[in-house]
Amino acid sequence: MIELQHSADSNIIIVTAKSKVTGDDYENVLIPAIQSTLEQYDKLRFLYVLGEEYDGFDRHALWDDSKVGMKELTHFEKIGVVTDETWIRGAVKAFGFLIPGDVKLFDNDQLAEAEAWIAA
Repeated sequence: MIELQHSADSNIIIVTAKSKVTGDDYENVLIPAIQSTLEQYDKLRFLYVLGEEYDGFDRHALWDDSKVGMKELTHFEKIGVVTDETWIRGAVKAFGFLIPGDVKLFDNDQLAEAEAWIAA
């Protein structure tokens, strides 16, 4: 399950993973939020929080994540990822250079710093 924080008058989307993230979360919550933001803004800022309540991705979510990333790649101005998960941090480090915008990793205890960075 994901929790979405998004304002219609902002290009910032903040997603917090609560328990297991599913393909339905992407298809019914995240993708529509990205599409509606891109109807108003050319660039978006995206903060993904995978904190202590995060319990992994199902295979459909991983597939949808890769599809969203490739389709909207040039529209990301900033991407922040908040997590202590080693494999996610490694993936962001390995593939972050492919994204034309700024990509930054934060530890779980740096959430306030991540929110300030995405808004600046």
